[in-house]
Amino acid sequence: MRAFGTAILLLASFGIPACAAEPDWPAVERHAMDLFRRYVRIQSVNPPADTRETAKLLQAEFAKAGLEPKLYEAGSAIHTNLVVRLPGRDRTAKPLLLLNHMDVVPVDPKQWKEAPFGAEEKDGFIWGRGTLDMKSLAIQQLTALILLKQLGITPPRDIVFLSTCDEESDGVYGAGWMIANHWDELNPEYVLDEGGIGSKDLYADGKTVFGVSVGDKQVFWLKVRATGTSGHASQPIPNNANDILLRAIEKAREFPASSKTNPIVQTMKDSIGTFAQNKFMNAIQQNTISLTTLRSGVGDPPKVNVIPSIAEATLDCRLLPGQNAEEFLSEIKARVNDSRVTFERLSSPSDPGPSRTDTPLYQAVRAAILKEHPDATVMPLIIPYGTDTQKFRKRGVVGYGIAPMIIDAATLATMHSDSEHIPVEEFRAGLHIYFDVLRSQF
Repeated sequence: MRAFGTAILLLASFGIPACAAEPDWPAVERHAMDLFRRYVRIQSVNPPADTRETAKLLQAEFAKAGLEPKLYEAGSAIHTNLVVRLPGRDRTAKPLLLLNHMDVVPVDPKQWKEAPFGAEEKDGFIWGRGTLDMKSLAIQQLTALILLKQLGITPPRDIVFLSTCDEESDGVYGAGWMIANHWDELNPEYVLDEGGIGSKDLYADGKTVFGVSVGDKQVFWLKVRATGTSGHASQPIPNNANDILLRAIEKAREFPASSKTNPIVQTMKDSIGTFAQNKFMNAIQQNTISLTTLRSGVGDPPKVNVIPSIAEATLDCRLLPGQNAEEFLSEIKARVNDSRVTFERLSSPSDPGPSRTDTPLYQAVRAAILKEHPDATVMPLIIPYGTDTQKFRKRGVVGYGIAPMIIDAATLATMHSDSEHIPVEEFRAGLHIYFDVLRSQF
């Protein structure tokens, strides 16, 4: 196979030290970049989370390398997941799971300056939906795994690659479905997923820091409903459901920052000192509440001159590990203190606790990063968003998240935005780091 260059030296498949061969990196980087751009161009938008085409692209790539990928349809044909396994030396050890998702969030093409699915290279970046979240990391994982196969490097334990279909809608047909229906084919010791990242300004100003996520904040979604009196809008009334709702939201968002010290956040402070001032670092230090939707009105479109009797909103609450969701909600209700306002839980927060860092895999990740960036600080991290790794932590699996690239805070903020992009050179550097992780003794 010429996909990763003819200069790759094939070794005996068992017992050869990982340092015995190096890939033909220029050829590897060219092929990986081409594959990445083809991957981004597939519009695997969720909803509907149709991942048939993306799964076929990855399936073909693995098959060309002599691996045997399997496709799993979850619920319907469009919800396709992919699994491939590379056997390790110790077949009795639980595997390392490389976890990624093929789906991406929707786009508003009118708001994009670059084609959202063009994967165009401009100014040193690849632009498009999914470049950051998380098709770049998936290709880095795939490339590293195929290189092990081609170079004849047998990992210390099996490595399983899992691409899922609907992480952006809580993984019901993706990671959740695979865990419920095919756990015996996964059952990992470790998971490597998205979450952490390297940056020179995200965590601390002027310091090269790689955060390896060891835990997610708890996702606690709430619907707030206010009931009032309907009437003619020409005659204002004190029992207007919209006014009731707005006052309730204002009181709910006055919820104070957590008084409990999070041990991971403290470790971060001990590692890097003063935190940078930005929305990411602010979010990982406290519980947060974001107003995400507002809905009220009578008629379609709603009549301007009618006061509705019902008004609703949704709140995206994110709680630090160790926080009690029931206590959090009770405090909000006490602050609102209005019988006309009700709260409905839209999600069930889980708190399996953070993964420990005293493992061979964490040390392998750290060593691979420091090989490329010897001046970097590598530290555990709590991330403000949710990942599918949390589903595995609930099963007792040690899970880490790391995209092995240096991304500045402004670029990272384009995730889910109308200008999502990723630096070309950092994508290439990430290929090297991921390969070094997988050929280590984890």
